[in-house]
Amino acid sequence: MKTAFTDQQLARPGYTEAAKILKDCVHYGFCTAGCPTYVLTRDENDGPRGRIDLIKAMLEKGGTPEPETVRYLDRCLSCQSCMTTCAVNVDYMHLIDIGRVYIDTHFSRPWRERVFRSALANILPRPRLMRLAMRLGAIGRMTHPLLPASLRSMVAMLPRVDRGEILRPQVYPAEGGARYRVALLQGCAQQAINGDINAATIRLLQRHRCEVVIAEGAGCCGALPLHMGRMKQARANARANIAAWKSATEDQLDAIVVNASGCGTTLKDYGHLLADESDCQGSAARIAGITHDIAEWISRIGLNEPIGLPEFKVAYHDPCSMRNSQKVTGEPRDLLHRAGFAVHDIPEAHFCCGSAGTYNILQPEMAGQLGARKAKAIASVGPDIVVTGNIGCMVQIEHHLGAPVVHTVEMLDWATGGPKPAALSGECLKERSTRQITPDVPAPSDTPPPPPSGGAVW
Repeated sequence: MKTAFTDQQLARPGYTEAAKILKDCVHYGFCTAGCPTYVLTRDENDGPRGRIDLIKAMLEKGGTPEPETVRYLDRCLSCQSCMTTCAVNVDYMHLIDIGRVYIDTHFSRPWRERVFRSALANILPRPRLMRLAMRLGAIGRMTHPLLPASLRSMVAMLPRVDRGEILRPQVYPAEGGARYRVALLQGCAQQAINGDINAATIRLLQRHRCEVVIAEGAGCCGALPLHMGRMKQARANARANIAAWKSATEDQLDAIVVNASGCGTTLKDYGHLLADESDCQGSAARIAGITHDIAEWISRIGLNEPIGLPEFKVAYHDPCSMRNSQKVTGEPRDLLHRAGFAVHDIPEAHFCCGSAGTYNILQPEMAGQLGARKAKAIASVGPDIVVTGNIGCMVQIEHHLGAPVVHTVEMLDWATGGPKPAALSGECLKERSTRQITPDVPAPSDTPPPPPSGGAVW
């Protein structure tokens, strides 16, 4: 693809990288087949090829973006499914971030939307504020019909129970003597929503002879603000984490372990995120190089002998950030199988569930269609337990499926001597084949809507 950037534009942050990415695109269109929003609407501007042209036109023109451009770029999930089918490996992941940063800098949203997005960017990364918001959500549920549409969707997604503690900086000793020293990214919103995931992760790591460091000053990885176009905030989060892990003797860490796959994708990209910051670029690249999803790390060091649980039928959902960005697909399935579970794939495994960070809050209509479609696909497997490796997917799928969803690490902890996951305790989990999971809401028809009569920009 040819571009027409001026020398003055190419001197601005992001433009040189955008120009290089845009030149790689040849418009074959293989990307559209796997794009969830395009499959739902059949609107070219709701697909990667159309969005690439919209970003190109926006950057070349300069100035204030068109509202229609903002609307279509906002509706991108950043699931990166398009990158798995692209014949020429266009780096859409970083191009859409450049587009969003440009919008955040040059487009003035309505004041209510600005306030709402700012609240999300400042509350979700802070676990204690997030937990307070969840408790206030109980009041919101009582006044649900009176709330604005955006707040109604957010309140509906809030879990009704917060579980587990918010971790303090400390070191958890390994059982039987330490073979490895790892730092755990304790996460932000996940801690407030479901602290049991961190508790299970720490137990599992200790049982596998890992000393676990919770570093003072480590927090949000930067993914949430980054995908809202708030680059300055994302880089500040990244620098804070790097400083925290350096203080925790970075050179002596065997790994940084992550149990939220969206965070893992961002940490593994720290070298790119901070490429222009010479004072921490080397440390950023090192952090990226030793970051592992919990399933990757346990697969690398070897899973302990399982204690022998019933062979529950497990439906495993691939988070997009693991499947498309990190390419971590075999490890969780293999570990669950070795732990004694009967693992089944879900139809349309490549299709996003609609969570996508803040997407199911900011784009509730599209996210609702995707969540219902995912629930229908999961129910078709007839599982005893639904398992995934990302808190956002867990909340979204639970909401639409009407059945608990368990994190991979909770299953591995249970299978190697830990407690039964709390999400399953209230279920009175029965033996396989005696229990059916069915979605709470009707899924949309498999027949896609007809193409719109017009409106394609590219």
